[in-house]
Amino acid sequence: MSWKCRTCGRCFVTWEGREQHIDVLYHSPLDYECNDCNTIFAKASGRGQHEVNVHFYCRDCDRHFMNANNIRMHLNSRTHRGSNIVCPFCKRAFATATGLSHHLEGGHCPSAPFLNCEEVYKLVRSKDPTGVISKKLIDWQGPSATYEATGKSWNGWAYECYFCHRSFAALNSLNQHLNSPAHQQPLYHCPNRNICGRDFKTLAAVMNHLESESCGYTRFENVQTSVSNIVSSNRRLTFN
Repeated sequence: MSWKCRTCGRCFVTWEGREQHIDVLYHSPLDYECNDCNTIFAKASGRGQHEVNVHFYCRDCDRHFMNANNIRMHLNSRTHRGSNIVCPFCKRAFATATGLSHHLEGGHCPSAPFLNCEEVYKLVRSKDPTGVISKKLIDWQGPSATYEATGKSWNGWAYECYFCHRSFAALNSLNQHLNSPAHQQPLYHCPNRNICGRDFKTLAAVMNHLESESCGYTRFENVQTSVSNIVSSNRRLTFN
C-alpha cells in the first residue's frame, strides 16, 4: 500500500515519508480506504458517507444492504437512533414517530386507553388547522361505528369480510379486521401534494411515509420533532 498526499496527490512508499512531507508543506493526508472499491478519503466521515450512499454498507454493523432505502431504514432504526420519542402519557420510549403513532392509535397506551385512530385524528386536527397532513373532512362526524361479525360470515371454508371479501381463519381475526382502519376513509395526506399527493388512513402510515423520505418532502429528523409537537406541546404542526 502506498501513502498518498490529499493536497498534491503525491504517493509515498512509507507512512513516515508521507508524514514528513505533509508536516513540511502543511498538506493533508488520505488515510481512510473504502472496503469495497479501495477509494481513499481524508476523513472517516467521508468514507462512511461514501460507503452508505454507493455501497449500501454500514461500517458500524459490518452489514451490506440491498438498496438505499434498506440501509436508510437501518440507520434510522433503534440500533443507531436509540429510543428518543417518549409517549407523553405512559412515558414508554420509541425509536420513531411511526412507533409512537402505532402505540397511540392502536389503544396500546395503558395510561390513555381512550385513544384510538379517531381520537388521535381530532388531536392532530387541533394542531394542524391549515391541513398540512390532516384532511379537512367537513362531513366527518367523529368516531366510526363498531362492527361485530357473527357465525353467519362463514362461507363454507373461512370467515368472509362483507366489504372486501377477504377471508379469515378465525372469527376474532375478522372482527379485528372490521374494526381496524382497513375500511376507514383516509384521514391524512402527504404534505407534498404537488409531487406525491398520497392519502393515508392513519397517522402512523403518513409518518412512516415521511420517515422513508421517499417523496423528498422532509428529513427523518424533522418528522420526529413534529410528532413530539403533536402530542406534547401547544405548537402547530410543521416539518421545518
